[in-house]
Amino acid sequence: MPVITVNSLDEFHHIINQDKLALFDFWAAWCGPCKKISPVYEKLSDVTPNVEFYKINVEEQPEIIEEVSIRGMPTFMAFKSGKKMCEILGSNPENLKLLLNCDTKRFS
Repeated sequence: MPVITVNSLDEFHHIINQDKLALFDFWAAWCGPCKKISPVYEKLSDVTPNVEFYKINVEEQPEIIEEVSIRGMPTFMAFKSGKKMCEILGSNPENLKLLLNCDTKRFS
């Protein structure tokens, strides 16, 4: 499944309120660690059909960034049914893989 770019706060709200696990990659073009982890995130989207993958450029979506309180990048968050299930800060591929099951195991 392709990674989809989120273009508005309304679109973000629509996605997070669905009953399917949605992962978000909060990134910036100037962020080296964001560039490093991006291929891993893209590959996970190709091999994980039961999870939806999204990207949010922090410079283009300040309303979303403020709402979810991004503190650093890259930040990955998972939402389901309107609730944040988990959050990971940094570009560690093994930690990123943990997000795939965070709707069954709550952590942050």
